[in-house]
Amino acid sequence: MKKWRWMAAVALSFVIAFFIVAAFIYTPEEEPSPEYNVSEQTKETNPAQQQIEPEEDEQESEAKEGKLSEGLREVFTGVIENARNVFLKDDLQIVAIGDSLTQGVGDSTENGGYIGILEETFNANPNTETLDITNYGKRGNRTDHMLERMEDEQIADSLQEADLILITIGANDVMKVVKNNFTSLNYQDFVEEQVGYEDRMREIFSRVQELNPDAPVYLLGLYNPFNQYFTNIPELGQIMGDWNDISRQVTNDYEQATFIPIRDLFEGNEEELLWEEDLFHPNERGYKKMAERVLQYIREDIEQ
Repeated sequence: MKKWRWMAAVALSFVIAFFIVAAFIYTPEEEPSPEYNVSEQTKETNPAQQQIEPEEDEQESEAKEGKLSEGLREVFTGVIENARNVFLKDDLQIVAIGDSLTQGVGDSTENGGYIGILEETFNANPNTETLDITNYGKRGNRTDHMLERMEDEQIADSLQEADLILITIGANDVMKVVKNNFTSLNYQDFVEEQVGYEDRMREIFSRVQELNPDAPVYLLGLYNPFNQYFTNIPELGQIMGDWNDISRQVTNDYEQATFIPIRDLFEGNEEELLWEEDLFHPNERGYKKMAERVLQYIREDIEQ
């Protein structure tokens, strides 16, 4: 009986979640994203409240705006202030490949997400030559998509010539399970998919190693976008944990590979760090947290 209740609760929750968010995390490459804007609802204000609120003094209002601008300036410029003086190796070539987190979906500044923030940080140093990170991020990509794209001559050549490789992948593999099973979803569906997911991850890293046995490869982990909505179903957190464990195990088996955890950055901070358009992709603040974490891990490999 307990198992049936859990299955029913998970199925119902995922049916709701799927129709709201699947288009944003699991977006087929050839289909445009549907419009969905929760901010219009959350920004509505009670007219009665507007009437009783006292008007701000003009100078006081300007002062507040000044403080706000100062507080957000670093976020929106993207530069990681405490890493402004990173001295990069000469002729450094960084290649990023993966899904929407590499593409930068959710970054309203259109700066390219965490990749753009890293770029801007490196180029803020006048003593360092300009660095352009080659970005092959594509929204909707799963591990099977990535394996196919790595056979593309241009991408293969870039990976072969890279001094460092950054990867985000896996979230759409989770969402594929949801899409294929949402009418009768249970935890076992995810367990069964894990075998194929691990096999494809190993294929990805074997292919990278074949193309470039010398470049360090960094795989960013997954965060749990369901955390703020379904706290009564702890198995959702376990599912994302399972995927992260597999990714970590795979990277541990390849000498050149390193796993970068990011789940802890978002837990408890979802409202602040997720994009208000879908509440699943990071916003510019979320991407900045990711960039800071990535820089901590790759710094030794990129500095002179």
